Amino acid sequence: MKIISLFSGCGGLDLGFENVGFKIIFANDVDEDIWETFEKNHHLEIDKRSIVDIPSAEIPDADGIIGGPPCQSWSLAGEMRGAKDERGQLFYEYVRILKEKQPSFFVAENVPGILSRTHLPEFIRILRRFSDIGYSINYATLDARDYGVPQERRRVVIVGYHKRLRKRFEFPRPTHSKVATVTLDHGKLKEWVTLKDALGDLPVALPAQVKNKPNENLAIPNHEYMNGGFSTIFMSRNRKKDWCDQSFTIQAGGRHAPLHPDSTRMKKIGEDEWVFDSGSPKFRRLSVRECARIQTFPDTFIFYYRNVADGYKMVGNAVPVKLAEAIAAKIIDDLMPASKKKISADRKRKAKRA
Repeated sequence: MKIISLFSGCGGLDLGFENVGFKIIFANDVDEDIWETFEKNHHLEIDKRSIVDIPSAEIPDADGIIGGPPCQSWSLAGEMRGAKDERGQLFYEYVRILKEKQPSFFVAENVPGILSRTHLPEFIRILRRFSDIGYSINYATLDARDYGVPQERRRVVIVGYHKRLRKRFEFPRPTHSKVATVTLDHGKLKEWVTLKDALGDLPVALPAQVKNKPNENLAIPNHEYMNGGFSTIFMSRNRKKDWCDQSFTIQAGGRHAPLHPDSTRMKKIGEDEWVFDSGSPKFRRLSVRECARIQTFPDTFIFYYRNVADGYKMVGNAVPVKLAEAIAAKIIDDLMPASKKKISADRKRKAKRA
């Protein structure tokens, strides 16, 4: 099945869909920092224009459209401008292309802040637009830990099936839980993946070069971490998880990268004020590769950047690959039978004409 990727980033959502059998035939992103990484890993030239400048006629027909419109406008950590922000308006560009291409399905991903009291009315309007242009909609806030991702990461995922299919997407059941168990509803659930599971076999990472430039010829690609101190914002919260835990959310910035599990514990000394345990001052940020593993990228997926900070940005903005796989696999299960029937019918029509 063929798909269009919008707001592609480095392609975490794309990789999850590719892993279960989808083929990306068109991708778009205006951020020049991700172009080389996307093209070298997905073997597809990316359309580098702003989505507002792309006529839908220049986008090929496909079975589905996937993508996560920029989330900063909806984030609880941002200014909460939503659709009042230029980036927030890009959600409606996604709707425009979807309306004009009319594929069988779409997947859109965003931060939980889009469901906040401030943004809920706009979110409901977006859902209505999806419905008005021909789609049956379902959405949910998913916890990535429940799908094999070693990270506390919640994201809102919207999936629409075209009404001509007479189907409604139901979200895949979790495959993991806090404690391994067997339930009547979900069957056998594995225990959440830990930082030890994800990172335990990695050697010690290297610090970035001067001015946080990347190292050359690393034994494990991207296994380097940003240098520099920690801001008062960083030190306002605990930033360390133990090996048996799941990581804090991987954010799109090295200055906010969580601490490595071997780092010194942090102690709370006041409201919004933490310090490192002075008895054993050992601490560093997670490396770009460690963040990528937590986002469930394979080590064969290489990130290309001129500054280490750009590596963290690419990784943090991505959809965890394993979460994308779970959604993609459910869509394949739902729609492939219909797709095969259509192919068979097309072949019969061609045979009759011949």
